[in-house]
Amino acid sequence: MADFTTETVTRTIRRWRVPAAEPWGAAAEEISKAWAVAERAYRDLHQVPDDKPLHGDALRFHVSDDEIVIEFQHEAQTN
Repeated sequence: MADFTTETVTRTIRRWRVPAAEPWGAAAEEISKAWAVAERAYRDLHQVPDDKPLHGDALRFHVSDDEIVIEFQHEAQTN
């Protein structure tokens, strides 16, 4: 008889995209709005109270030619 287990894991990536077209780039106000909504989504998903800081890599920021992307990932075991 085999001695092992199996699992299926689903990874979800949540992204907020802020336009950053040249020559002006992204407006700080729009980045701030997207950041706040992304942080709220992270806190709600992971049940982090508002009075607790998020760990430093909870949200990731990626820059491309025409947008700034804020994202986080989470995994769910689906056995």
